[in-house]
Amino acid sequence: MEVVNTLGRRKTSVARIYMSPGKGDILVNRRDYKEYFPTEVLQIIVNQPFNVVKVVGTYDLKVNVDGGGIAGQAEAIRLAIARALCEVNPEYRPPLKKEGFLTRDPRMVERKKYGRRKARRRFQFSKR
Repeated sequence: MEVVNTLGRRKTSVARIYMSPGKGDILVNRRDYKEYFPTEVLQIIVNQPFNVVKVVGTYDLKVNVDGGGIAGQAEAIRLAIARALCEVNPEYRPPLKKEGFLTRDPRMVERKKYGRRKARRRFQFSKR
């Protein structure tokens, strides 16, 4: 198997991953993922697709992630990994789909409207 290249998105984050057979090294923006994602919850999110199909430690990842916050970036990486695993072995698709890892979450921040303080919040009303 050669290098598998996939893309994952969440909110404004875009994750491009390059997956190849290896011993489980995950580099995010040229840093170890445990250093890049300081909390254990975010590290678990990144590893979820591997745990579902029981292939932890069999693939090396190089990840370029851009935009958004670290939570959105972690979920973008999760989507990209799930897509890459489906490319490697089509039998992985049903369990990943059941967990919802192949669904692109379409929720985005609503734009700010004129005459408002935020998207929906109005300026404070003064009766007198």
